[in-house]
Amino acid sequence: MRRLLLASSSPYRRELLSRLHVAFDCAAPDIDETAHPGEQPEQLVRRLALEKARALAGHYPEHLIIGSDQVAVSEHGIVGKPYTFERAKLQLQHSSGKSISFLTGLALLDSRTGHAEIDCIRFTVHFRSLSEQQIERYLKAEQPYDCAGSFKAEGLGISLFKATEGTDATSLIGLPLIRLVEMLNQAGVEVP
Repeated sequence: MRRLLLASSSPYRRELLSRLHVAFDCAAPDIDETAHPGEQPEQLVRRLALEKARALAGHYPEHLIIGSDQVAVSEHGIVGKPYTFERAKLQLQHSSGKSISFLTGLALLDSRTGHAEIDCIRFTVHFRSLSEQQIERYLKAEQPYDCAGSFKAEGLGISLFKATEGTDATSLIGLPLIRLVEMLNQAGVEVP
């Protein structure tokens, strides 16, 4: 069986991939993740997912390399990681009663041939109307400062939602497993 490499240092993506019960290695790609002028969010995540995989191909010439990148998009544009309590609070106040779409770019690169499959999976979160106290309690409990949108859907963040919309909830966490399994099966890696 071909060796798999997850081109990421994200513990969230590593945990998701481990759910498939396939052996894999991890390595962090070193790329510039800055958007190009005029680049749309879907173009950005597709490009970055592929660049992450390609950045490691020279060091892993016999691997199938999985690259993934995600952006959150609101009516105001791209929503980044807040990194602080104050920014997270502001993000959640802006999201209250509204929706955010998460675009996750996914690439599977065959480092032997250079062939790549690339896709973008959209998942939308519809927020409940949130009070300042609810937002503050949530942030103190979960501290999601390294998460775009200021919540962890795999944890208590689910309590902030009114509804979700999409074909693959794992894309919300950063690695769309349904689409990845399709790609892996097409590449000859049978899961399960």
